[in-house]
Amino acid sequence: MRVYVPLTLSGLAEAHKVGELGPGPVVAYGVTPGLREWYLSDDVEELEYAALNRAAAASLRMIAGRPDERRRRVVVAVDIADQDAVADPDRALDASSLGEVSIAAAVSLAKAAAVHVDADDAVDDVTAAAAALGAADQGDDDAQFIVDGAEDHELLWYGVQEIPALVE
Repeated sequence: MRVYVPLTLSGLAEAHKVGELGPGPVVAYGVTPGLREWYLSDDVEELEYAALNRAAAASLRMIAGRPDERRRRVVVAVDIADQDAVADPDRALDASSLGEVSIAAAVSLAKAAAVHVDADDAVDDVTAAAAALGAADQGDDDAQFIVDGAEDHELLWYGVQEIPALVE
């Protein structure tokens, strides 16, 4: 199963240094029954893209909670055994946790298939979105518009061999 682990650039640097994503439990996003039901699609690529976007939103939340963090969303795509990604059935249809899975132990970075990171031109919108996230959560439509502005940026794809250059 491919899962998408939300990180920050400093989190990616730490994972690169120690060789793993963790410690466990590691929160990730994947194609869960709840995500499948919510998205109403049988196209695996579309569903994985939805899971990637859920992880990007979680990365934005991490950034918002760390004022000193560089303002670029980071998601690591990792291939793991299906049984290692556990969705909480009690939260399966909770909109805030769609696609969320938990991985009990740290995940070797060697299992990473790719890294997705915002381009430099997304930094201003990600910065604004991180600042507006709290108000958006409270129902402020203007703040939600700002958050959506960051989500309009597609994350760029990088091979895992490019991680050292990303975290410099």
